[in-house]
Amino acid sequence: MRDRNTNGSGEPARSVAAPLDLNLLRTFLTVHRTGSFTAAARLLGLSQPTVTTQIRSLERQLGHELFERQARGVTPAPHADELAARIVRPLDELAAVAGPADGADDAPAEPVHLAGPAELLSRCVLPGLSPLVDAGVRLRITPGLTEPLLEDLRAGRHDLVIATFRPRGRALTALPLTDEEFVLVTSPTQARRLTSPARLQAALHAVPLVAYAEDLPIVRRYWRHVFGGRLVRQPEVTMPDLNAVKAAVVGGTGFTVLPRYLCAAELASGSLVLLHDPEDPPINTSFLVQRPGTSGNPHVAVVRDHLLAAARDW
Repeated sequence: MRDRNTNGSGEPARSVAAPLDLNLLRTFLTVHRTGSFTAAARLLGLSQPTVTTQIRSLERQLGHELFERQARGVTPAPHADELAARIVRPLDELAAVAGPADGADDAPAEPVHLAGPAELLSRCVLPGLSPLVDAGVRLRITPGLTEPLLEDLRAGRHDLVIATFRPRGRALTALPLTDEEFVLVTSPTQARRLTSPARLQAALHAVPLVAYAEDLPIVRRYWRHVFGGRLVRQPEVTMPDLNAVKAAVVGGTGFTVLPRYLCAAELASGSLVLLHDPEDPPINTSFLVQRPGTSGNPHVAVVRDHLLAAARDW
C-alpha cells in the first residue's frame, strides 16, 4: 500500500497550498490601509467579529501573524507589508473592473466626506463647489485640525482630507495641493502708530498681538523664518479661528500673521497693511490625503481631481 505521505518514487509528497480567498485578502487590505479592525468593518459593511475571524483565518493559512494588536488599532507585521505590496494593485484593478454591485448603478453615489482647515474650506473650496453639485456630487464637509482629521480618515469617517502637513507612513496617500504664504499684517491705524518702522521687531513690542493660539504657532514660525529669531511674548488676544483673528486686526486691535489667501481682499482694499515684504516669505504646503487604492464611490475621484485643478487658482 502506498504511503500517503510519499509520492510514487518513495519521496516525500509536496503539499500544495490552497488558493487564498479573495474576500479574506480584501478584508486584510482594508485593515492594513486603515490600521483598525473597527474602521475596516465599517468600510466593508461587516461586523468587527467577522473581520477578526477573517484575519485569523488568513493568518492560519499563511502560517504567521499579520497584525500586532495595540491599544488603538493594529500595526502591520513585516509579513503584512510584504503581502499588501503584492496584492494591492491586482485587487484594486479587480475592483475597478467589477464595478458597483448589482443594482448600484440605479442608486445615487454616496456623499463624499471632505475635511480640512475651516479657513481654507470657506475661502477657497466652498466658493467653487457648483461644478461638483451640478455633476450630481453630494458633499459632507467637516472643518477641523489636521491630526484628528487624519485619524478619522484612517478610521473611514472621511474620504478626503486637506492636511496642513504630509502624513507619515504608508497607510495614507498624499498629493501636494497648494502653498500658503504667510504675511505680517496690521490695521492702518496701528501702522501709523509704529514709532520706528525701520526697526520693526522692536516697534511691534508696543503693539498688541492677536493670535490663533496661546503658543503662537503661526507667528513664531514667521519670526524664525523671516527674522531668524525666537519671538518671546504673550498674545493679548487669542481665537482659534483665523477669520476671527483677521476681523480683530481689521478692527484695529493689533497685529498678526495670516495666510495671504485669507487676507488678500483686505490688503487690496487697504483695511489691512502689509508690515513686511521679505524676499523669502514662509510657505506651508497643504496636501490632499486619502486612503490608498480605488474608492468604491466614483465621486471621490471626481472631487479629488476638481480640487487638484482648482487649487492652481487659490
